[in-house]
Amino acid sequence: MATGIRSVCLAILASSACLFPGSTSARDNIGPLLIENVSVVDPSKGTSPAQTIAIRGGEIVYAGPAGTAPRMPHARRIDGKALFALPGLADMHVHIWDEAELGAYLAHGVTTVRNMSGMPFHLRLAKRIEADEVSGPRLLTTGPILNSPGPNEQINHQMLMDAASARAAVKAHHAAGYERLKVYSNLRREPYEALLDEAKTLGIAITGHTPEGERLEGIPTEQPFVIAFDEILDDGFETIEHSESILWHGLSDKLDETAARVVASRIANTGVPVTPTLVAHHNLVRMAAGKEVFATRQGTDWLNPVTQATEQGAIAFWQGQDPADHEDKDRFIGRLTRIMADEGVLLVSGSDAGIFSNVPGRSLLKELDLLERAGFSPREALLSSTANVAQVLGEKGKSGCLEAGCIADIALYRCDPSEDLSCLDRPAVVIRKGHYYNRPALDVLLQRASEHDTARTIDNIVEGMAAQGTPIDPALLAQ
Repeated sequence: MATGIRSVCLAILASSACLFPGSTSARDNIGPLLIENVSVVDPSKGTSPAQTIAIRGGEIVYAGPAGTAPRMPHARRIDGKALFALPGLADMHVHIWDEAELGAYLAHGVTTVRNMSGMPFHLRLAKRIEADEVSGPRLLTTGPILNSPGPNEQINHQMLMDAASARAAVKAHHAAGYERLKVYSNLRREPYEALLDEAKTLGIAITGHTPEGERLEGIPTEQPFVIAFDEILDDGFETIEHSESILWHGLSDKLDETAARVVASRIANTGVPVTPTLVAHHNLVRMAAGKEVFATRQGTDWLNPVTQATEQGAIAFWQGQDPADHEDKDRFIGRLTRIMADEGVLLVSGSDAGIFSNVPGRSLLKELDLLERAGFSPREALLSSTANVAQVLGEKGKSGCLEAGCIADIALYRCDPSEDLSCLDRPAVVIRKGHYYNRPALDVLLQRASEHDTARTIDNIVEGMAAQGTPIDPALLAQ
């Protein structure tokens, strides 16, 4: 959750495409693969040793004992002895600012991302990735964020005030090629209800914060939200974003475990999944505790430098906070998330990577660590990033799995992540749709993730703002 953000946050990282060393195209590192004698990790079932995985055309065509594996005489053979194969991880809440940072996700075993603040370049980039022109995780994206004026508005939000503007926005997003909408906290009732109706007509998914309506004086301490949290639950969200948002809208920010269980039960009864993003608030507390050391820690060079410049006010705010004032909330957000799981809510992993405190790739691994801190087993945490995501996306048996017919998105580790999540820190190999990246190749991706081009940033921002009907003067971005 982008807590504290009050500025544009739209600058785009830029560099050359993140490719296999020596390649001029992502096509150069693909071909039939045989991973032999590898331990296959299925978070829902366990770990099976001495298996063979055969890959052809970006798809797993066999996974099982070596004795019944298909013959593939021209395949590249990978010795999987002492390695553990896990389905590629998914980060269901990121903010991609440019293709350069895609490599930071791959280098951490993340093979699917869902971008949550779309611009036209995201649609083009997703096609380039699938056409093997750029190395990166599969990229899903919402359209621009849909909101109404209020305390959570940001300059890059597309503001909706009435039913007509909402219907027009949904039609425009659909025509542009976005397959999901992102709604936000201050969205008012009239545009929200019109948006729901139009989205249903066009078959476009909805995700995001739960809209609470206009933030009138005294809400929520003295009067209820204009749109009650319970009203949202049967509206067909693909996912509800942020346990922190549920704490605010569903519990009026009260750290009350009894009330939390009631809310969690209601969420479970409607079947709507949740993306907790525990790391978003947690990293703000870490910013308060670690000050400049945390703000400049290893990996922050993968963050957009222009975004970081625009967010200096938010960074300074959190560096000036006493972490003790926020630690109880941080722990309770984790407790709320555990309660939701206990009540039957389906959880999917997301990190809010791309905001000023959350670095790409590594933040997802921290998210899984925080799930474990909240009482989840390593296997449960891994399910939130593999099979659970496939269930939400309607891709059971196609993604988040290591069986015949599954997309060949695989990470190989030197120890078993289902026993110890720290095994995820540095994958030995990542395979994305059949493309093979060894550790040196992944390190090249990390290096390229720190290479930036602000001119392309400006072009993308100008295009994105114009597309949503809020043009911006390029000169303002060049200062």
